[in-house]
Amino acid sequence: MPVLPGSPPVDITLRRSAQARRFSLRVSRLDGRVTLTVPLRAREAEALAFVRDQEGWIRRALSDVPVTASVGLGTLLPVEGRLLLVREGKGRSVRIEGDSILVPGEAASVPVRLATFLKALARERLAAASDRHAHMLGRPYARLTLRDTRSRWGSCTHDGCLMFSWRLVLAPPPVLDYVAAHEVAHLAQMNHSPAFWAEVARLMPDYAPHRTWLRRHGQALHGFRFGD
Repeated sequence: MPVLPGSPPVDITLRRSAQARRFSLRVSRLDGRVTLTVPLRAREAEALAFVRDQEGWIRRALSDVPVTASVGLGTLLPVEGRLLLVREGKGRSVRIEGDSILVPGEAASVPVRLATFLKALARERLAAASDRHAHMLGRPYARLTLRDTRSRWGSCTHDGCLMFSWRLVLAPPPVLDYVAAHEVAHLAQMNHSPAFWAEVARLMPDYAPHRTWLRRHGQALHGFRFGD
């Protein structure tokens, strides 16, 4: 694997493509992987020279990648927009008390138990929001599922199935509510036309700042690792 020297050195994934007509760089905002796509017959020396010329851009892009943190005891974790301290709890259930989220059991099991708790909370919040918006729209949805998607926060299929990222429960509640309104609006408009955005505005008139929050801060929610 080619390496861009410097402090720190940066590994470069070289990808040859029959469709490529020029060099192109991509820095993943999820894991910071730097990929250089080159034409099939390009020489590696030319590719490395291109990387060195683009070092400033690469390092600026890497500085914008969210920091990844493993969740455990002592972690400050956003839950519904509030920073909570993960602490050892007693009993059998994970619970929120004041500014803490208490997790019983062995320390090694904390990430998985937290993820289970958060997914259940996300389903509860997203189902309630989706039910409310679907009732206002006058169009029921068929099913609601949760995933840990990286490329989108939600989706709506032509047969009325809604899918959401469970990590929305880490965001402030109005942000979660906006995503629910957005996907429910697709039950009426399976597009992003002005008519679609009119439906979103009817369901949530003040959606704009919450959409902006998600664009600015949403990637940081993927920075928390729950042992998966």
